[in-house]
Amino acid sequence: MQIRPATAADLPPITRLLALYPDKVLQDHLPEPEEFFVAEDAGAVIACCALEVYSKRLAEVRSLVVAKEFQGKGIATALIERCIERAKELGVYEIITVTGAVSLFEKHGFGIFNNEKYAMVKVLG
Repeated sequence: MQIRPATAADLPPITRLLALYPDKVLQDHLPEPEEFFVAEDAGAVIACCALEVYSKRLAEVRSLVVAKEFQGKGIATALIERCIERAKELGVYEIITVTGAVSLFEKHGFGIFNNEKYAMVKVLG
């Protein structure tokens, strides 16, 4: 298994991975291909995760998906770590995530902000 930055050619397999979990990975807009990292096994994209940088102060780890048959092998952890490394390289100060996998992100030092328990969204229009 190898983790690498995604290219435009990886967009179709990334889109297929995200489509596997329509109720868990909500996509209002898809990050750009260069914002993704992918995990490959035998030349096939088996997982993805994006680091969307909003400013020097803030970035978001999002669109984390691992194909079912590869879950439980540390791939999500490796992708999160790569996103954190990239954020540090870019000098980003804070990283957020909106996730149902709270314990996974807690392992990487993410915590609940101001004792908030829920991420909230309002869809306009």
